[in-house]
Parts: sequence; structure tokens; C-alpha cells
Amino acid sequence: MSSARVIETIRECVFLAKAVDSSPKDLEKALQTLASITRVSPQNRTLLAQTDGAIPLLASLTNASSSIVQTLSLLILFNLSLNADLKQSLADMEIIYHLNSRISSPTSDSSKLASSLICSLAMLDKNKAKFGVAGTVQLLVKAVSTSLDYDSHHLLSCLAELVHFHGNCTLAVRTGAIPVLLQVVQSTGSEDLAGTALAVLSLLARFDEGLSALKSTDQIVLWMLRVLKGRSLLSKEGAADILIRLFDDSEECVKEALMLPEFSAVMADLSVRGSVRVRDKADLILRKIANVNLPSTVEGNALYI
Repeated sequence: MSSARVIETIRECVFLAKAVDSSPKDLEKALQTLASITRVSPQNRTLLAQTDGAIPLLASLTNASSSIVQTLSLLILFNLSLNADLKQSLADMEIIYHLNSRISSPTSDSSKLASSLICSLAMLDKNKAKFGVAGTVQLLVKAVSTSLDYDSHHLLSCLAELVHFHGNCTLAVRTGAIPVLLQVVQSTGSEDLAGTALAVLSLLARFDEGLSALKSTDQIVLWMLRVLKGRSLLSKEGAADILIRLFDDSEECVKEALMLPEFSAVMADLSVRGSVRVRDKADLILRKIANVNLPSTVEGNALYI
């Protein structure tokens, strides 16, 4: 299709989507056409973004009463976000607030698309702070906490992208992300879900607020030991990362580890039989334990164990 024909098609579809007298069928057909022509062509995405009123219209339609219209409008916006030069302009506060309203219903298809769009926009570092200001981080934590029985992977992936920014990490911790994520690890039978939750915890532990919250969590070392004993390799990598950060920062956490009967044996086993990454991390943990000077009472208990 020539550029002139694409421009004409886009204008026709936008006109139909705007028209108050358009039937639901006409609206859906117009959106389906826009979704199709923006799926694989960066140039078509740019042409749609440059069409007067197109992006505000699509943003408003994400809150339409029709779930099909919601899904199609989110899909088109997601397609547009694949162009790196459009990410900043798409992340305006009006669109972000519309996306926030979608992630408040975490089990719907539109929620998954909204989360995917947030992830795409947040890949541009300049956009991460905007989502923090708009309250997206708090909404994601709340949505995860209320959807433990469902597939929350899209919510956790979205949260993982946002907490790379220090300010969003602070917001997540203050909203109670640490206990929520630990609950996901404990309650889910999905290894992917548990692994993603642990990956987010590991990201939170990079900053002082997250590390302090983990240190103050009762029996945090035991939590991580349970993961290392019985979960997937992805989960074990996340748990090992968290332990390394805890041990670097807190001798008390090292003492807690040494008082657990199975800890050293589990680490030794993983240093031999885990994946390459897990083996390296387990070996590092063992060396950190070996280099700690403990009081004689604790050392005696550890030797006894």
C-alpha cells in the first residue's frame, strides 16, 4: 500500500472512530484496520501518530464501555510505542491515567495490554518517573496483592521495569511491595511467577530502602533458603542475588544463615549441581560466610550444627 493510500486510510478510520453516529461495528472495524496497519510498519505508526487528534482519541477509547474497543485501542497504542521516537510523546499524563484505570482490573485482557504498554513506554528512562508521579507503582503493588490466584506475570513484569528507577523503588517499598512479593513466592505454584517476583525483590534490594525492608523482614534468610531448596533455577538465581546483597550489608543475616542447619549444605550442593549462574552465586555466598568473624558462642553453635 502506498504512503498516500495509508494516509487516506488512517484519516478515514480516525474520522469513523470520532464520529458520534458511528455504529459499534464501524468503530470496531476502524480500530481493527488501524491495529493491522500499525502492527508491522514503523512508518505507518509514525503516520498515525502525526494524524491530528488520533492519540487523544485512542487514549479516551481505552476506557470505552466495550471491552473489544478497549483492547483494540490499547493494542494500537502499544504498536505505536514500539517506535522509540514515539515513546516520550505517548507517555503523557492523560494516557498514563487511562492505563492506571485499566491495571486496576488485573484479570482482564485490557489489563495485560495496559501493563505491556507501560513496560514499553518505561523502557525509555525519562518516562519511568512519570509513572511514579501518576501513582502507577502503588496501583501495581495493590493489583498484585489482590490477584495472587491469577496470572499476575504481566503486573510483575511491569513493576520490574519501573523499579529500575530509584524513586519508584522507594514508592514500591513504602506501599508494601516486599511482603506482597514474598507472599507471591510462597503461595504460587507457578515457577515463572515466583521467579519474576524474586527478580523484582532483587531489583528492590539494589537500593537502601529495599535492602533495609528485606533485612527487617522476619526470617528473611530462611525464606530464601526455602526457595534455594525447592524452586526453579530462575527463582534460585533471584534468591541467591538477594542473599548476596543481604550478606554484604548485614553480619546479622550471615549469623542467621549459620544458625540454619541446612544452609551450608544447600549452598555446597548448589555450587556443584546448579546452573552456571547459580553455581557462581552459591560459591560466592560460601566464601562470604567463610570470611565472617563470629563471636565464639555463635561460632560454637554453627560448628555444632
